[in-house]
Amino acid sequence: MQQVSNPFQAMKDIFVKPNQVFATISETHNWSWIPFMCIAVIGALPIYAYFNFVDFSWYTELMVQAMAGDLSPAEQNVFRNVMADQSQSLWTGVFGSVFMLIVSNAIMALYLNIVTKADEECVQGYSDWYGFSWWVSIPVIVSSLLGILVVLVSQDSQLSPVSMAPTSFAFIFSVEMNSSWASLMQAIRLESVWVMYLTAVGLSQWTQLPAKKTYMIAIAPYVLIWASWALFIAI
Repeated sequence: MQQVSNPFQAMKDIFVKPNQVFATISETHNWSWIPFMCIAVIGALPIYAYFNFVDFSWYTELMVQAMAGDLSPAEQNVFRNVMADQSQSLWTGVFGSVFMLIVSNAIMALYLNIVTKADEECVQGYSDWYGFSWWVSIPVIVSSLLGILVVLVSQDSQLSPVSMAPTSFAFIFSVEMNSSWASLMQAIRLESVWVMYLTAVGLSQWTQLPAKKTYMIAIAPYVLIWASWALFIAI
């Protein structure tokens, strides 16, 4: 199998030749910094664009009603005052998005490191799987670019924050922010299917596990989390 020569080519080829990419990065070191930096920067751009465009007074009231609508007026005012600084909200969102990616990928790496112990020939350790998690997260770049586009072409500054994630079910099905299902619908995104596929492909290259098992491993965390979340909301 022809190997990929550099990390930038790997980022391009993972869209069309994922098997070659994962076969190559299993034997390389320090390439994962490239997708990490790209995902972190591009993933934060929709947030930056949104907070520089949105009618912040309207946004503040929207979030107060969505997150503190059941509280007393005095408690709502406290919440409102906390959100009063637009710049603070912007940078909290930017750094928060990067932090969440770092944490979620760390958890995914731990999961993959544990489940692949079933393959006695698997030599990858936790740090390898953490690097792996950034490669399978590359579809986030596509959804982020779409989010930037939605914000840039919008004519109405009273734009719902779900517009930053146009691949989410919340955006696709126009779920209101005050809905109890809003957070779950924002978490379920079309690119998640793509991430699952890349994870299964990567597992097939890095382990000797059967194809059926690699897909089960790739899909299981999403199904478990989404189903548990939906059950919690329903109850």
